[in-house]
Amino acid sequence: MAQESPSGPSAEEGLASWYGPSFDGLRSASGEVFDSGQLTAAHRTLPFGTKVRVRKVGTDASIVVRINDRGPFVESRIIDLSYAAARQLGGTDPGVIRVAVEVVEKAPLPPPSLFAVRVGTFRNPDNARRTRDLMQAKFDQVSVQRDGEFWRVLVGNTLDQAEAESIASTVRQSGPAYRSAYVVRVEQ
Repeated sequence: MAQESPSGPSAEEGLASWYGPSFDGLRSASGEVFDSGQLTAAHRTLPFGTKVRVRKVGTDASIVVRINDRGPFVESRIIDLSYAAARQLGGTDPGVIRVAVEVVEKAPLPPPSLFAVRVGTFRNPDNARRTRDLMQAKFDQVSVQRDGEFWRVLVGNTLDQAEAESIASTVRQSGPAYRSAYVVRVEQ
């Protein structure tokens, strides 16, 4: 959740993690090939191409990165940095650091975006189908999307991010297995 921080009222503060060479050469959610040596990052909802300043909380260290992927897929984290960006912030050794993220350059206007709630990500399609069936008993719009070897269960489909946050809250309250559900931008 966004919080006010010393870098401005529009900054989002939380944990950053990083991903690196093991993903080099794979396609990011934006379609471009990932390169851990570039200053890029994954964010759940910011449009691809958005540039953000990531500041390590408690220090003057900051870096500007371009959003080109989706994630992080861990509830407590707000951004996944490329290895190069994390290294410049001194975040590769601890692996996770506290940061403030602030938009410095908006991406060109994309077509209207849809938002949904990611309930779970599974390697086994049977687990995804079981989760889908459980969610369909409680929610109207439930889908399963395949992304390579993963199956993702999504609830909702709305143009309003605040409405998606409300759906996420309801999903999280529907059972302990869904406490980590979060809002994502659905790529079209």
